[in-house]
Amino acid sequence: MRHLMSPLDFSVDELERLFNLANDIEKNREKYAHACDGKTLATCFYEPSTRTRLSFEAAMLNLGGNVLGFSDASNSSAAKGESVSDTIRVISCYSDICAMRHPKEGAPMVAATKSLIPVINAGDGGHQHPTQTLTDLLTIRSLKGSLSNYTIGLCGDLKFGRTVHSLIRALLRYEGIKFIFISPEELRIPDYIISELNDKGVEYTEVTSLDEVIGSLDILYMTRVQKERFFNEEDYVRLKDFYILTKEKMSMAKENMMVLHPLPRVNEISVEVDDDPRAAYFKQAQYGVYVRMALILSLLNLAPEVLTQD
Repeated sequence: MRHLMSPLDFSVDELERLFNLANDIEKNREKYAHACDGKTLATCFYEPSTRTRLSFEAAMLNLGGNVLGFSDASNSSAAKGESVSDTIRVISCYSDICAMRHPKEGAPMVAATKSLIPVINAGDGGHQHPTQTLTDLLTIRSLKGSLSNYTIGLCGDLKFGRTVHSLIRALLRYEGIKFIFISPEELRIPDYIISELNDKGVEYTEVTSLDEVIGSLDILYMTRVQKERFFNEEDYVRLKDFYILTKEKMSMAKENMMVLHPLPRVNEISVEVDDDPRAAYFKQAQYGVYVRMALILSLLNLAPEVLTQD
């Protein structure tokens, strides 16, 4: 039985096969419409979510399966004090696979050690968000043709952004990747990520100005400043509008640059950018359904050619 706690849980070869399956699903939806008949996905979301939870549910329903779960800790027995370990033991009796989001780092890992079914980390605090990373990688690979030899700018909240941390670590396994980190000093990339980059000899630059680097980027990954990660509202208010991508800024970018965003967007990307053909964030959301469909099939051993079984 395999779980997904981190994008690094899968080898590069396994990811390649997973993405091939996702692209086949994209082209042949009907072929997979009953692949999960009789199977049930549990969505255990201890933290609010729209895109991640609904894309998991859409993925399972598209495969012909069923969905059950809760969308907030207050709607579960966690409100009564039940532990994650006990919850997953019970959920294992009701379902075949579980997607779990939790505000505490490592909670899905704890669940995986006690679970009788595959567990997918759907985001744990500011730590990891592996299925968003799979979505990001699939989007880049599908729209750009490969996952190598790009200059990637990551802009906004690089300190608390779990999507950023997961994506950087996943891209370290591909050749020719250069990073430009664009953030205010207070939200700069964590030291442990910098240490990994230094250990692997990966080229990176840290700047505070988007304008000065946007013209050199192949991919721009925008993030919102997350109010829920701040202890001090004054700091949030001061930093939330630090970077806003506008039509004017886009005029300085390459004609084939791609803009990604894990969503939700607040105001860090102006709505006028939505009509720019380089804006790929809504396509990215659609790819999130395809990759989660491929992941569910793979973890349930319904696509045995994808993952190597232990």
